[in-house]
Amino acid sequence: MAGRFAPRPTRTTVRGGHAVVPAGVPRPAGPAPGRVRTWAPDGPLDLGLVLGPLRRGPADPTFSATPDGSVWRACRTPEGPGTLRVSAYGGGVRGEAWGAGAGWLLERLPELLGAADDPDAFAPRHRLVAAARHRRPGLRLTRTGLVLESLIPSVLEQKVTTGEAYRAWRLLVRTYGEPAPGPMAGRMWVMPAPRTWALIPSWEWHRAGVDDKRASTILRAVRVAARLEEAVGMEPADAQARLEVVPGIGPWTSAETVQRSHGAPDAVTVGDLHLPGIVGWALAGDRHADDAVMLSLLEPYAGQRHRAARLILLSGRVPARRAPRMPRTDIGRL
Repeated sequence: MAGRFAPRPTRTTVRGGHAVVPAGVPRPAGPAPGRVRTWAPDGPLDLGLVLGPLRRGPADPTFSATPDGSVWRACRTPEGPGTLRVSAYGGGVRGEAWGAGAGWLLERLPELLGAADDPDAFAPRHRLVAAARHRRPGLRLTRTGLVLESLIPSVLEQKVTTGEAYRAWRLLVRTYGEPAPGPMAGRMWVMPAPRTWALIPSWEWHRAGVDDKRASTILRAVRVAARLEEAVGMEPADAQARLEVVPGIGPWTSAETVQRSHGAPDAVTVGDLHLPGIVGWALAGDRHADDAVMLSLLEPYAGQRHRAARLILLSGRVPARRAPRMPRTDIGRL
């Protein structure tokens, strides 16, 4: 039965990196792309699962899933802005790209879709995890090769509701970014360059609902953007250590970043408000688990703890809510 019906997305599975990609037949997307590349994965590939962690909310101006089954990304690459369209058909994948960064995006298309990941290295130790893996055979860990594009939205998500963080990201990218090259211009935006982030006035951060602490962390990060981007060539643990040198970036933020930039299978998120309770409930029936308990429960998955946590989130098994939802505060109205 698990193979006949696609699991319905829930709040928990969405957090696990599940983006709904409509099933459709890829069609031409207006102007011819600057470059095209095809690639054949060596196993099942689910675009929604692989690229889902890169979407920051349903209205993310840098990410779009269109009715024809394509996933679009607008990126700021080392070679300039670029737009990438990824479509799966048969057993292959087609990548089309526009803009100055088109060549860079297509060169790294396989890594973006999990070619550097090794799903077979993961061995389930719990029935729930094994069932989640069976239902999601197309899960691979993406590797973007871009640090700042994952770091800045992760900083925006520190200690606020996801809705507040998504709104801040959307407003700042739409206001200070630039239209994506190609046919999605006006509908998608490329995030601002480091210097542009540094020049955003303090009142605009306030209007976007970003407090001084998070804004200051981003400003410190973009001042050393080149050094942070160099961390792509480092091992995930070393990259996290470099990121955490910047005041305001701790283990939670660095893990959320390298999970995407490096495809780090063991970078489990610690310091999260909900994840320990979800993992504790799923694996041991302990809804009050803390980070120490979560890490103990994930110890059998050493080397693959991030993948195990994602599969637990994608299973949808979550304890019933017993407390009021975290209040949303819009400091932009103060």
